[in-house]
Amino acid sequence: MREYPFELALCAHLEAHEETVVARQIGGGVHAPANRVLDVVLVEPGPEFEARANLTPETVPDAAIESDVGVGRASDPREAIDARPERAHRIAEQAVEVGFFERAVGGGVRQAARYPDDWFGRLVAVENKPDLGDPGDLQTQLRKDASLALVDEVVLATESYVTGAHLNRIPEPVGVWRFDPETGDREVVREADRLPSDEAGVELLDEHPLRTDVAVASAEAKARRRRRMAERAYGKGWRPDEFPACAEIEAVAREGSHGLPFCHWKGRVVDPARCGPDCPGHDPADAPEVDAEEVRDGRTPWVADPEGKARRQSGLDKFG
Repeated sequence: MREYPFELALCAHLEAHEETVVARQIGGGVHAPANRVLDVVLVEPGPEFEARANLTPETVPDAAIESDVGVGRASDPREAIDARPERAHRIAEQAVEVGFFERAVGGGVRQAARYPDDWFGRLVAVENKPDLGDPGDLQTQLRKDASLALVDEVVLATESYVTGAHLNRIPEPVGVWRFDPETGDREVVREADRLPSDEAGVELLDEHPLRTDVAVASAEAKARRRRRMAERAYGKGWRPDEFPACAEIEAVAREGSHGLPFCHWKGRVVDPARCGPDCPGHDPADAPEVDAEEVRDGRTPWVADPEGKARRQSGLDKFG
């Protein structure tokens, strides 16, 4: 099975059966975040999850979280945000737009509500490889995840029958699931070990014939990156942002999770980014209407319209 429909079917299954926030394609590095993109990330709620859900349904800019802008007296973002004045202004605008900052009377910004530090618990990364007969860089990718230990658990999800030889090539801490995307059956072939996510880790940056480039990621740097990952996952989710404008496309449900792009011409779930006029089955039409927020809300801990969210504002004037 192609990896994209396998991934969406797994996300739908996890959303239906786990009390967690599910997201796709999240950067999983510290020194080089784009060097490792995790297929699926699960964010388990922490003690202050409700407070985070009441802030905003979108991703809060990391620079705004780390700024000196508080909930009391208004601050000039050029002084409170560690960035060049123009960038500090843009960060403040974005934070106001998503509802984390609010514009104060007389100028400046303040937090609409305190950012909860303990809002998420475990982070679990899932690497999808439906066909273990075509592993690609699977072993290297999983070795990166286990060595850095940025997440608390790493799992390999596959549709293939898993042999002892397969398990021997997979790093020991990595768990293995066998998942059938058609039936939704998930078998735990091997439990994942808990990784030392609160300790320093070694990040594999690049490999050459005679050397491997690595960098040590401190516990503090990992903690900051984990918060960024959790924030990105909370705001992003896993459903496609847009559906192809084609009459062959229909939004279907898997395990009750609506919002999967099914192509009748191809007879399967497809990647919208790969659809277009070049496809022989393309039949121009309006894209299916899918309210991803409505579908996501109520099925997961994520909240589409929190009561505590500040009024959306945009087009800020320059701060005095």
